[in-house]
Amino acid sequence: MPARAWGAVASAALLLVSGCSGAVEIDSPDVDDATRATCESFLDALPDTLSGESSVDVEPDDALGRAWGDPPIVVTCGVDKAEGFNKFSACWEANGVGFYAPDDQLTDPAADMVLTTIGFTPRVEIRVPGELRPPDAVTVDVGTAVKKHLERDGHPCV
Repeated sequence: MPARAWGAVASAALLLVSGCSGAVEIDSPDVDDATRATCESFLDALPDTLSGESSVDVEPDDALGRAWGDPPIVVTCGVDKAEGFNKFSACWEANGVGFYAPDDQLTDPAADMVLTTIGFTPRVEIRVPGELRPPDAVTVDVGTAVKKHLERDGHPCV
């Protein structure tokens, strides 16, 4: 192979390596086998593109979550009830699924958001970077998979 061709191959390989930002680390909740199976089914149903962002690798391989984009939108299944949530908390519905976010995140349009599903088991958490707000498309797409794969255990915003 001519030297010029080797240079092009080496440059292409360097671009591929330098373009990889690495996998998104997800701290999976500790769940029982039945919950893990339900979460895995739910996560498999999520689209390869979410809010215009492409799916990216996660660590560890058996994490109960998926990620899209850079900075990433991260969806984690099997989470605990959101800290600060109670029956008086603000909530909104998207595609028949209730979501809770802390008040300070709702009032700051540039803030990162942590949304937690309401009314379904297991619970799902969505982390949306501030620059990808509003999270409307994300909640609709995730809500579709929630309704199909998770069990309703209450009203969307109660």
